[in-house]
Amino acid sequence: MLLYIHIPFCDSKCHYCSFNSYVDRFHLKKEYMQALLLQLENELERFGAQKNSIETLFIGGGTPSTVAPKLYEPIFQKLSPYIMENAEITSEANPNSATKEWLEGMYALGVNRISFGVQSFDADKLKLLNRAHSPKQAVSAVKNAHKTGFRHISIDLIYAVMGDTKELLQKDLDYAFSLPIDHLSAYALTIEENTNFAAKPHISNERIQQTKWFFEAIKKQGFTQYEISNFGQYESRHNLGYWSYKDYIGAGAGAVGKKENMRLYPQKNIEAYIDDPTNVEIEKLSEEDMKFEKIFLGLRSRIGVDEKLLDNIERKQAEILTQEGKLHFKKGRYFNPDFLLADEIALFLSNN
Repeated sequence: MLLYIHIPFCDSKCHYCSFNSYVDRFHLKKEYMQALLLQLENELERFGAQKNSIETLFIGGGTPSTVAPKLYEPIFQKLSPYIMENAEITSEANPNSATKEWLEGMYALGVNRISFGVQSFDADKLKLLNRAHSPKQAVSAVKNAHKTGFRHISIDLIYAVMGDTKELLQKDLDYAFSLPIDHLSAYALTIEENTNFAAKPHISNERIQQTKWFFEAIKKQGFTQYEISNFGQYESRHNLGYWSYKDYIGAGAGAVGKKENMRLYPQKNIEAYIDDPTNVEIEKLSEEDMKFEKIFLGLRSRIGVDEKLLDNIERKQAEILTQEGKLHFKKGRYFNPDFLLADEIALFLSNN
């Protein structure tokens, strides 16, 4: 079982961000963390959590580094009996708020993996995206994390932004791989509704040849691509758990959980969540929903798709793709060698 905890506080709202986050609710931090504790108690019971049953914990946001380690202490105390020995415990962080003291505090609580929202080492690009940190802060944050003791460090980079050139992207990679990281997530800029960029669709400018070049440049550094946006010498067990369709608790305003054929949605509004953190909306998933999700997740990651999941017609479609080299078949599973074609392949399989 996996556990995701959502921290909705942010220093600033990035122009591309559609996540449930707030820049004007810092006064609610203490109450929010107390509400999280109540929801977690409820979810641990709902999921029938046993001793050592949580394989991975991921604290995301928002910006988890805007909350002091002291406020996380009760949550870690509550979770302690349920977390496996050697569990992967990740926290996201932003370079401007992940101070040396914050990193040391989270490390002391048991966090053993850190993921920095760097996005770029180019000052002008950071300004365009409305990021709150500077390139210098990004470099310092990664180095401080390593000095603190973190051996699994990831950074996010954004590409397909107006103004991106091979030179700019290569410079980002040169900075990234000069640092002690073992994982990199590369996300194409997508324009979402209700974001600052929604009225500026031209800011997103993906060119497929540039994307392919960018991915190859990352892989040349010895980082294996194990999902469409993720590369590493270390593969995140939490990410792999999602793509393997494992159950996961989602705690916090705007989080999502999954238990068997149920999708679980805590309230998104932060005040409503604080007032009633155990109010969770349940969506029943059909067999067809779950089948589609397994195919979609399997094709965009190294997990692949179990042949038993496909009906006879879909299996014939898969065989056509295998003969064309667009799918590989091994030990009862179909694997996609080009994650950029995942959506097209999923559509072809189901187009019967």
